Amino acid sequence: MQVKTRFSILGCLCVLLWVSCRGESAQKLNGVRIAVMADVHFQNVYGEFSGGSFKGVENPGNGEYATIRTMEAQLHSTRLFNENYFAFLAALDDAVNRHVRLIILPGDLTDDGQPFNVNELKTVLENYSEKFGITFLAINGNHDAGRPFKMDAGKADYLGAEGRSQPVMSRDGIYGLKKPDGLPVSVSPDMQSMGYQEMAEAFGPFGLMPQKEYLYWETPFSDYDVAGYSYSESSSASSLKSRQYFIDPDSLSLPDVSYLVEPVDGLWVLAIDANVYVPKENAKSDPANPANYSGPGDGYNLVLKHKKYLIDWVRSVCERAAKLNKTLLVFSHYPMVDFYDEAAGNLKNVFGGKSPSGRLPEEEVARAFADAGVKVHFGGHLHMNDTGIRKTAKGNTLVNIQVPSLSAYIPAYKLLTIYDGKLDAETVVMDSVPRFNELFPLYEMEYEYLKKTGQKDIWDRTILSAKNYRDYAGWHLRELVRLRFLPNEWPDSLACFLTGMSGTDLLTMACKSSSLDKDETSRKAVALARDRGIDLSEFENWNGLDLIVDFYRISLADRLATGDIGDRRIGQYELIIEQFRRQNDDGDPLYRQIKAFTESFQLLLNGDPAGSFTVDIKNGGIVNDSPVPGFPKSQ
Repeated sequence: MQVKTRFSILGCLCVLLWVSCRGESAQKLNGVRIAVMADVHFQNVYGEFSGGSFKGVENPGNGEYATIRTMEAQLHSTRLFNENYFAFLAALDDAVNRHVRLIILPGDLTDDGQPFNVNELKTVLENYSEKFGITFLAINGNHDAGRPFKMDAGKADYLGAEGRSQPVMSRDGIYGLKKPDGLPVSVSPDMQSMGYQEMAEAFGPFGLMPQKEYLYWETPFSDYDVAGYSYSESSSASSLKSRQYFIDPDSLSLPDVSYLVEPVDGLWVLAIDANVYVPKENAKSDPANPANYSGPGDGYNLVLKHKKYLIDWVRSVCERAAKLNKTLLVFSHYPMVDFYDEAAGNLKNVFGGKSPSGRLPEEEVARAFADAGVKVHFGGHLHMNDTGIRKTAKGNTLVNIQVPSLSAYIPAYKLLTIYDGKLDAETVVMDSVPRFNELFPLYEMEYEYLKKTGQKDIWDRTILSAKNYRDYAGWHLRELVRLRFLPNEWPDSLACFLTGMSGTDLLTMACKSSSLDKDETSRKAVALARDRGIDLSEFENWNGLDLIVDFYRISLADRLATGDIGDRRIGQYELIIEQFRRQNDDGDPLYRQIKAFTESFQLLLNGDPAGSFTVDIKNGGIVNDSPVPGFPKSQ
C-alpha cells in the first residue's frame, strides 16, 4: 500500500505558478451551484425481475405492475422504500431548474445494492447526465455493499397478490421464515447484494473511476500528482487490485474506493470510503467469502482503528488544495461530528443502553480530520438535518453538515453556492412531489387484507390522506414512532407514562413543588401560561405521544420542523422544559428520565444553524446564517 504524502519536484514548480493566480482561480467558481442528495435508497418501483414468478401487482391507476414493498414494511423502517423513487426524480428536476450541474451522492444510493435497483438507478443518472449535463459524484454507504464481496440476499416483504407479503430471494433455500398464509418464494438473481467489484462497475462513471472529462482524479494509493496528470495513468491506478489496504496487518487486504476528483476547474471534491468490514475468524482461510466479514459498521470510529492511512491522505489532499488554491469539499456517508447538539449525555439517561447516541463518532474523529485540514464535510447515514462544529486545540475548525434523506422526514437536499471562498448552504425541502400518491390504491388493498385477517397493530390508514410528500413523510415518522421506536427503544415505564399524559398534565407536573399543594400548583401553571400569552386550554390539544413525535421531528429536521409543529406549540414545549429544568428529581428514576428528555429537547431546539447558513471553506466555521452576497435564496 502506498499513500500519497508529498509532491514531485515538477509538482512543486507548478505550485508556484498556481499560487501566482490564486485570486483568478477562486473567482472562476463564483456562482457554481452544487446539490448534495444523501441516502436516496433508490427502489425500482416498476421493474421486471429476471427469473422467478413474481412480476409485481397491477396498479389500477395506470395498469402498470408495481414492484414495491409493503406499507407495513415501510412503517417499521427508518426510510421509505417506494415513494422516495418519485422524490428523487422530483429533487433531480428541482436541482436542474436551479441551474445545478454537479450533484453529490453521499452513499446509500440504493436499498441494499441489488442489481434490480442498481441498474435502474444507473439508467436514471445516465439520463440526467446526458440530457442536462449533470456530473454525479457518489460514494458508498452501508446499504450499497453489505459485505466486500457479493452475497445472496432478498426481501420478504414485497407487496404481492391480494395485499399479502411476497418473498423475493436471490436463490432458493435462503428464506426460512415462511408464514402459514405466505406466498411462495420467488427466486431472482437480481436480488443479490453487490460487492465492491460490482459497485465499482456500476457507479464507476459517477466518481468511483476516472473519466476523461475530469481535470484530475486520484486515490489514496496512486503515486502521481497534479503535474503531468493523464487520464491513462489514472485509469491504470483505478482498478480495485491497486486500491487495497490491509485490514489484517499480516496478509488480509480489502478494497477502498475513496477518491479525489476535480470535476470543475478550481474545485476539488474528496470522497471518503468510511466502510470498514471487520474480518471474522475464518476470513484468512476463505477471504472471498462474504460471510466471513462483519457489516460495514457505523463509520469513523472504526476508520481510526483500521484505516489510519486515510488521515495521512486527507492531510496531503488538504495541503495541496491550499497550495494550489483549490476549493475543497469533502463528503462521505458517515458523520464526523456529534449530530445530537450535545444532547448525547441526556439521551443516555433517557434510553439507557438503547440510546440512539450510541452511533456518535468519537471526539477523536473530529479532531483528527480537523487537524488534517478538513474545513467542511458532508455526511449522510442518519437521515438527519444537522450542523456540527468542532474547533481543536490547534485552532482548526471543522463544520460537519448532515444532509437529510429524501426517503424520510424531513425530505430534503442541500443546495450549495460558492462565492469568494465561502459556501452558502440552503436546505431545500421537497414539499411537493409529483406522483407521490400513485401507489396508494395498492396500500388500500394491503390494509384491507391485514384488517380481514385480524392482524394486530396495523398501520393507521390516515397516512393515505396525506396532502403532499412532506405531510406523507411526517405520517411515516409518526407511525414509525408508534410501531417501532416506542415498543423497541423506549423504557416501558417512561413510554407508558408519557403517552398517557396530556399537555396540561405535563405542565402541572413541571410546576410541582414540595411547597405547593395541588390547587396552588394548578394556579401556578395557569399564571405561567398566561404570562406567555398562552391559554391553558391549548395544552389540552396535544398529549405525550405528540410530544415524543415532535421530539423526533426536531432531532431529524432541526428548526425546519417548526413549520409542522407550529410556533405556539413550540412555545408550550419550551415553557414545560423551562419548568422541569428548575426542579430537582428527588431521586425518582422516572422523574429523572422525563427531565433528561425535556433537556434533550431543549438542546436539539438550539443547535447550530442547519437550515440556511454560510460556511467559510478556507478558514472553517460558520460566518453567518444568511445567503452570500449576490446570490439570494433560490425560489
